[in-house]
Amino acid sequence: MIPFAGYLLPVQYETGLIAEHVAVREKAGLFDVSHMGELLIRGRDALKNLQYLVTGDLSGMKNGRVRYSLLCNDRGGIVDDLVVCRMDEERYLLVVNAANKDKDAAWIAGRLSGDALMEDLSEEYAQIAIQGPLSPAILKTLSGSIPEKYYTFIESGSVAGIPCIVSRTGYTGEPGFELYCHPSAAVSLWERLLSAGEGIIPCGLGSRDTLRLEAGMPLYGHEMNDSINPFEAGLAFAVSMNKGDFIGRASLAAGEKPERIRVGIRITGRGIARGGETVFVRGKEAGTVSSGTFSPWSREAIAMALIRSDSAEIGTGLEIDIRGRMVEGLICSLPFYKHGKR
Repeated sequence: MIPFAGYLLPVQYETGLIAEHVAVREKAGLFDVSHMGELLIRGRDALKNLQYLVTGDLSGMKNGRVRYSLLCNDRGGIVDDLVVCRMDEERYLLVVNAANKDKDAAWIAGRLSGDALMEDLSEEYAQIAIQGPLSPAILKTLSGSIPEKYYTFIESGSVAGIPCIVSRTGYTGEPGFELYCHPSAAVSLWERLLSAGEGIIPCGLGSRDTLRLEAGMPLYGHEMNDSINPFEAGLAFAVSMNKGDFIGRASLAAGEKPERIRVGIRITGRGIARGGETVFVRGKEAGTVSSGTFSPWSREAIAMALIRSDSAEIGTGLEIDIRGRMVEGLICSLPFYKHGKR
């Protein structure tokens, strides 16, 4: 157990990180992610405000849809990444990173105008994620509230008789769901899910990180921060430059061809790269590792890094200074893993 954003969270359970990781890839895993923040934006001008606050275009969203987007500062740096859930035309639920929740709430509240209010509902929701190829079948044994499409949700759902928001989303690269219930019901929901299917096991922060890294998913504070813009982070899909003005747009307009970009790295030498270690291409410093781990699925060391664009061609050989020892690797495409295959 470790402290994180005001919570005590498990790094791993008795089964261990690798068993948890493999369970999610092959069967199902259960994550307590109640530390995530939930912010509700409501009012007649809710959409107008969000269009200015986030990088994505929310104008075409329908009720029950989820959209991944970003908050940027005036320089185009990423304040946070988040998902936006449209409940109706005057209510949007933003799910933000736990460590950034207070920062995000202050950032948003200070920039709202017109008929729009922000409510921090984080203490009113626990969030439990069931992830893995068996998660739809397991959930169907407990609920008739199953969103059929990826990145959709049911606001007034029910799982094992417990009222929940049921969202078909996740952070593992596998099919899965994120369930939002009242904190008083979280233990019951957790226990019912664990007993609902053979092969489902509880999973901690360690496997959450290795799963998302294999899936090429960025993590705030590693692949994103206030000085890394969306184009550098490989998140151009979350930016709509044609929707009108939004915070950071002017800076981003000048940076659509970034000098550095996020890449994947396969370590071909002996060693595991970690965030902050320096990358060299043809003997010259070319960038910095943002995240690295040993991949339990492909059984090799992998990493992501921010690399100078002129040195980031796929297949390029490189070296990483791992605690004073130069270890070889290759730049590769992302993700390292897609559902069902490497």
